[in-house]
Amino acid sequence: MEAPHLEAIRYRIYRCTGFGICRGGYNSKVSPCPMQMGSPAGFEAETPRGIMTTARGILEGELDYSTELAEVVYRCTQCGNCRVLCGAVDLDTWRTLFDPGEVVLAMRTDLVERGLVPPRVRDYLKGMQVRGRPYLDVENRRGQWARDLDLAAFSGHEYLLYAGDAGAFDERGRRIAQACALVFQEAGLSFGVLGDEESADGNEVLKSGEKWLFEKLAQESIAAFRQRGVKRLIAFSPHAFNAFKNEYPALGADLSVRHHSQVLAELLGQKKLKFSRKIEARVAFHDPCLLGRQNEEYEAPRQTLRALPGVELVEMPRARENALCCGGGGGNFFTDMSRGIDSPARRRLREARDVRADVLAVACPKCAKMLEDASKLENLDGRIRIMDLAEIVQSVL
Repeated sequence: MEAPHLEAIRYRIYRCTGFGICRGGYNSKVSPCPMQMGSPAGFEAETPRGIMTTARGILEGELDYSTELAEVVYRCTQCGNCRVLCGAVDLDTWRTLFDPGEVVLAMRTDLVERGLVPPRVRDYLKGMQVRGRPYLDVENRRGQWARDLDLAAFSGHEYLLYAGDAGAFDERGRRIAQACALVFQEAGLSFGVLGDEESADGNEVLKSGEKWLFEKLAQESIAAFRQRGVKRLIAFSPHAFNAFKNEYPALGADLSVRHHSQVLAELLGQKKLKFSRKIEARVAFHDPCLLGRQNEEYEAPRQTLRALPGVELVEMPRARENALCCGGGGGNFFTDMSRGIDSPARRRLREARDVRADVLAVACPKCAKMLEDASKLENLDGRIRIMDLAEIVQSVL
């Protein structure tokens, strides 16, 4: 049995004591693993501690990779909440000792090499490899969202506004991308777009364990950035933001990367946007995992909301580093490996309902789509609006 990517992090796996705090939470405000809560199986393998135990079993030859194990491994959303829940840190550096998400990623990479990925994951990766996009039933009109607004092609602008797969091909994501562009235009921000020259950022490909395909996609993007002279980039997807900020530098990219929530907060702070109306709503903010836990940006979205006339900002019990994942991370947005459970998105909608929110604000196109679908299932469609920060800002301009 070979597990080279798991073997590479053996030392970190064996540092886990199996104490089990990750199976629940320190108190009622801390959420456990989103997949564990809704799992119909209820097995230990569904928990972060179970992932670590499974990894040990593979390394010790007691378990082997299989299609059944792959189904469990690919349900993880890579949200990072188990890392927060564990709380074990190195007393010298104060860095977290254990990261079950890292272990899951190593197992996924081994599974990809052995051809044992679940069919839905296989189909997603095939689409990305063959077509360069996850949506198989749409035309390759990557730049159409920008042509609809007659946006300028990037040429010496201060920023590149990156749309990615969500902005180009997903109807909900396209509306968010266009709202961003319109708000930035109103503020007089210097930005351009790549349109059809864009490539997928590849974050979900990497999180699915296909690191070689990720590197190919990343190099295509880096080449396009260099050819156009892009130095500063704005991403409205935290997934793209994470890839550009944390993964691309190792492949040679030299970029200053910002999330649109950070730019919005700055523009509002500089009073470059003028308001003509109030929104008059109780607004709860849903922290995206890849913006919050993974990149520790919690304040910019809240600064944006506090600056808007008529907004009453309320917090759900699980917020900031303890926020509940929408369920779309780790590739699940495309593969839907969590189907059949009480989804995290539905639970999140119930939390927004319980704090009497009129608007559930998001800062991620995948969160927007997941939560909108959940609102219909929870019969909250029309009662709680799901709006991206850019859409909320646009609504009061």
